[in-house]
Amino acid sequence: MKVFHCDHCQQLVSFENTHCVQCGHKLAYLPDLREMASLEPLPGVANTWRAALDAKRTYRLCANDVTHNVCNEAIPCHEPHELCASCRLTRVIPDLTVPANLPLWAKLEAAKRRLIYTLHAVGCAVVNRTDDPVHGLTFEFLADPASPGAPKVLTGHDDGVITLNIAEADDAERERRRVQMHEPYRTLLGHFRHEVGHYYFDRLVQDTPRIDAFRELFGDERADYGEALKRHYADGAPADWQARHVSSYAASHPWEDWAETWAHYLNMVDTLETAAACGLSLRPKDAAMPTMKAAPGDPIARPFGDLIASWYPLTYALNSLSRGLGVADVYPFVVSAPAVEKLRFIHETVANQPATTLASKPAEAAKPTAARVLS
Repeated sequence: MKVFHCDHCQQLVSFENTHCVQCGHKLAYLPDLREMASLEPLPGVANTWRAALDAKRTYRLCANDVTHNVCNEAIPCHEPHELCASCRLTRVIPDLTVPANLPLWAKLEAAKRRLIYTLHAVGCAVVNRTDDPVHGLTFEFLADPASPGAPKVLTGHDDGVITLNIAEADDAERERRRVQMHEPYRTLLGHFRHEVGHYYFDRLVQDTPRIDAFRELFGDERADYGEALKRHYADGAPADWQARHVSSYAASHPWEDWAETWAHYLNMVDTLETAAACGLSLRPKDAAMPTMKAAPGDPIARPFGDLIASWYPLTYALNSLSRGLGVADVYPFVVSAPAVEKLRFIHETVANQPATTLASKPAEAAKPTAARVLS
């Protein structure tokens, strides 16, 4: 993530801001410029705003912002849509007659916008289900049924449809589930990154020349998925999972190994871009630990060796800062050499993806939903 400033007063602003806390100007993310910008309303024209960055550009606020104060992504006025590009990816929202669902939905949409920002940063096409009914991506945000004993909503991916249980946007509930499932790390953004990993496996690896190399590193994805998950939830991960995988769940099946590693990769490139944009440079006293090099710009343009060499000292600093604040490590992982090679494979897959990833592939037969029980 880049560092953003209010272009009216130069105050630092976050990707999620809707107003500048210093000058009060309306802020929005402009996807065509990949910038946060202050907006000035055009007199006499409903919901039409001029960007201070470029006076020739005009925008409308997303309908989800106007109606629900949920979104902060603007729509260029030449586009006919009422919803921004990010919100158009969502085809099912929570029941807003339940008051508690509105803030949960807002958190879901904010995490999704951050996901899309990183996907664009690494060059992945993001096409919605309306524009591409066969290979497009869409999200459904659902709540568990109120009826006792009714099946719970599963967070998962099924042929381009990503379902998220809105309970994951409740910080206390997500932490309860993290502890219950003995997970060292569980975040809302992490769920998005994991599930979209399944989608890009279908687009970038399955039925492509890279599938054989994938199977050498991750294993054969044709192994029975349902049986693999039953075995994982019954017996847990192998004792030596950390020697080959980024997480214990990654050991359950090659599809999950890919998705967990994909999420880890997106965590890595997003955090490194943010550190570089902030001008962070680390020179650890331990001579064996490489210096983190601040290198803003396209993360895919950097050799993977540079990314991973910068990652180690950064995670050391992040965990040290966390401990200084008296909170748990923000990066509770030890990445083995085989897991690093899987990360390298993802980096190379993304860096060399074809420009026609979505349009060129024929329709595929449905496969079992990649879902995790969130109980």
